[in-house]
Amino acid sequence: MNSSSVSPTTISLLQKVSIATLCTCLFKRGLRNQVIQGAVPVGGSAKPTMVGPAFTLRYMPAREDLNTLAEFTNPAHPQRKAVEDCPPGAVLVFDSRKDARAASAGAILIRRLQVRGVAGVVTDGGFRDAPEIAALEIPAFHTRPSAPTNLTLHQAIDINVPIGCGDAPVFPGDIVVGDGDGVVVIPAHLAEEIAVEATGMTAFEDFVAEQVQNGRSIIGLYPATQPQTLDDFAQWRAANGR
Repeated sequence: MNSSSVSPTTISLLQKVSIATLCTCLFKRGLRNQVIQGAVPVGGSAKPTMVGPAFTLRYMPAREDLNTLAEFTNPAHPQRKAVEDCPPGAVLVFDSRKDARAASAGAILIRRLQVRGVAGVVTDGGFRDAPEIAALEIPAFHTRPSAPTNLTLHQAIDINVPIGCGDAPVFPGDIVVGDGDGVVVIPAHLAEEIAVEATGMTAFEDFVAEQVQNGRSIIGLYPATQPQTLDDFAQWRAANGR
């Protein structure tokens, strides 16, 4: 699956649900390790929910004689090439080996991704220029700010191959969703059915939240073990167009 084959309907549905709900949907299917551990919004404030197919960049530990500043003059340098090749609507995911001692990228490259229409960027390491990145429109997720250039520790080696990011497996084309809780990776073949299921779950959770706010007990309500709960939910859904 690539950015052109992702259903606009699926993307739209995923933009309206939380990754917490998506994690529950994945858990039901036996998938328990799809969250990119440690990844949080740059600057701490979440932007609109990030959704898009994964386009990946893999870093390996840098070998000093092969990872000098001269590498950046090479137009085929994998980091630079990934920034220019990542499709509009996709999410660029960096495998930085959970190492934030050197940056995965900085504000100029991430600004370029924004201008190109990329949906977001994620690393299990850190980004430099974090305050500037936080001010951009593009959603960006990392573990913490990191000032040193990527060349210090990271050697860009592979583009759009299967990677690990924050202990989560990421295959090119998997659907990456990020919000204030972090980032989750949905296997591409499950994206549509999970989007539909999560939409229904979100409606039910909104109904439950309203009921709890009005003083109703969670017993028999959440989970819906009392038949009356389902009847009440059906009426609420019809009345609210959900």
